Amino acid sequence: MTSSLETDHLQTLTQEATELLTQLISTPSFSREEEKTAGHIEAFLQKKGIPFQRKKNNIWALNRHFDPALPTLLLNSHHDTVKPNKSWTLDPFTPLIRDGKLYGLGSNDAGGCLVSLIATFSHFYERKGLRYNMALAATAEEEISGKEGLEIVIPELPPIEFAIVGEPTQMHLAVAEKGLLVLDCTARGKSGHAAREEGDNALYKAIRDIEWIRSYRFPKVSPTLGPIKMSVTIINAGTQHNVVPDTCTFTVDVRVTEQYTLEEIIEVIEAHIQSEVGARSIRLRPSSIPLEHPIVQAGVKLGRTTYGSPTTSDQALLDCPSLKMGPGHSERSHTADEFIYLHEIEEGIAQYITMLEAVAG
Repeated sequence: MTSSLETDHLQTLTQEATELLTQLISTPSFSREEEKTAGHIEAFLQKKGIPFQRKKNNIWALNRHFDPALPTLLLNSHHDTVKPNKSWTLDPFTPLIRDGKLYGLGSNDAGGCLVSLIATFSHFYERKGLRYNMALAATAEEEISGKEGLEIVIPELPPIEFAIVGEPTQMHLAVAEKGLLVLDCTARGKSGHAAREEGDNALYKAIRDIEWIRSYRFPKVSPTLGPIKMSVTIINAGTQHNVVPDTCTFTVDVRVTEQYTLEEIIEVIEAHIQSEVGARSIRLRPSSIPLEHPIVQAGVKLGRTTYGSPTTSDQALLDCPSLKMGPGHSERSHTADEFIYLHEIEEGIAQYITMLEAVAG
């Protein structure tokens, strides 16, 4: 630990972060409904004397001694949540501290990460002589990959050299993340009576295409993310039992690595199946940061491991090297009685600060 992070200071940062997190938990903030949690973040920054800007439900700020001649690093996490499932035994909007755990919706995904990054930013906010500018962005709509979250903040920020995206990783280093491509496919045939040899069954055509998708393996495999994964997740065809369906639609979830562009993936699929292929979006691209990057090496020196993440986050919207890491555990995300350990918040703040001291201090 660096001398600039004394025990009393760390405890103060942790207490402030925990208090903010309890406010966020007690305030419903489903995606596209984050107005009030944005207000809590505003109030926190105002109390700390940190100027900020707001667009929709997104809040961002720059360090006090911002220097346009310096590169800028971004600290980002989200304050929207999914809706609680029916298995909750606790009130998801009543923060409860018990046995060293803070329970509540969004505590782990990604409230603990967000408040730890806010605490880290406040630690560096007044610092002179940094080698990097620091930008903080608390953003909306991450859980639905919405277009009015980080995507509308990026144009408002200075050019970003690299980013830390706060998601629960047990403070290990997700140095790569798969992108997401959702394809809506349509197999076309000709209707006819099921009792006679009539028509051209679109469902059978779709089955052939689905079998190719199930069995095909893209040749290039990522050293950090492994192979591309395609899964057919929705299928619809037919109107009644005695009519041969003339159309069959199905949806493909494609988790993409840095070995291919999203456009290349679509080209390969279109070349091998008969169904029409339509991409819902090509926004969510794979992301990564070199293992030799100073921020990664700073984490490795603290004993953290590197890995490739199969899940998609706001990293996919960033056109710069980015590292996904944060306190909490990914397996707790979106689960009933979600929680984060209080010590994880303290350790997360300490590790974020120590890593950034090594790179920017």
